[in-house]
Amino acid sequence: MKMENLAGAARFDLPYYQAAGDEVAVFEHAWKNRLPLLIKGPTGCGKTRFVAHMAARLGLPLYTVACHDDLTAADLVGRHLIGDGKTVWCDGPLTRAVREGGICYLDEVVEARKDTTVVLHPLADDRRILPIDRTGELLEAPPSFMLVVSYNPGYQNLLKGMKPSTRQRFVSIRFDFPRAEQEEAILLGETGCAPDLARRLVTIAGALRALKDRDLEEAASTRLLIYAALLVKDGMDPVAACRVGIIESLTDDAEVAEALMEVVAATFGR
Repeated sequence: MKMENLAGAARFDLPYYQAAGDEVAVFEHAWKNRLPLLIKGPTGCGKTRFVAHMAARLGLPLYTVACHDDLTAADLVGRHLIGDGKTVWCDGPLTRAVREGGICYLDEVVEARKDTTVVLHPLADDRRILPIDRTGELLEAPPSFMLVVSYNPGYQNLLKGMKPSTRQRFVSIRFDFPRAEQEEAILLGETGCAPDLARRLVTIAGALRALKDRDLEEAASTRLLIYAALLVKDGMDPVAACRVGIIESLTDDAEVAEALMEVVAATFGR
C-alpha cells in the first residue's frame, strides 16, 4: 500500500491517544514492512485504544477479537451456516481483515486455545497466507493487512502462555502505565475534567499500584481513572466516584476496600 494513506489519514476521526514513547513509529514501521505486532502490557494501560488509534491513523478497517477459552479457529476464520434451506459460507473476522487489507487485532491472545493460535502461523511469517480448509481457498494477505495481538504478561502461567514458536513470529513492544504527567494529560484529553482532579486521581493510582502483588492482584488501570473522572465531572462526589469507579473494581474484600478508601479520603482531604 502506498503511503498516501498516512497523509490522508486526517480525514478519519482519530481516537484520542497519548503516546508514551516511540510506539506510534514502531507500529508504522511494522505495517510498512508487513510485519505482525505483539503488544505486551497490563490491563487498562491503553493497548486497545492504541490499536484503534493506529487503524484510524492509517485509514484501515479494524477487526477486534476478544479472545477467550472457548474461541475456536472457526470463530476466527469462518464457518458454513444454514439458512433458508441452503448452506452459505460466513467469513470470520480474521478472514474479513485479510480480504479487505485491514487490521485484525486479537486482544488477550493467550486466552485462546493453543490449537486456535496455530491458524495464525502462516499469516505471521513471510508467507502471509490464510488457508481456509473448509472452502479450499488460500488467501494471500494484501500489503495493507496487519496482524496485531496483545496479552497481559502478569496473567501468564504454565497453562496460559504464548508458545515461543508463535511469539518469535512477531515484532514486540512493551506497554506500561504512563508517567504521572502523561496520565494526567490522558485524563484531561479523555474526560475534560479539571486539572486538579486529574492530578489527585493519578496520585491515588500511584499509591494503589504500589500495593500490587501485596494486597491487590491487579493494579489500578488508567481506564478506571477515566471512569472516576467522568463520574466526578457529571456531579458525583469525588470520594464516592473513586469507590465505585476504582476501588470496588479492584477488590472483593471489604476490609481491603476500606483500607484503599483511606488513600482516597486522604488525597481529597476527607
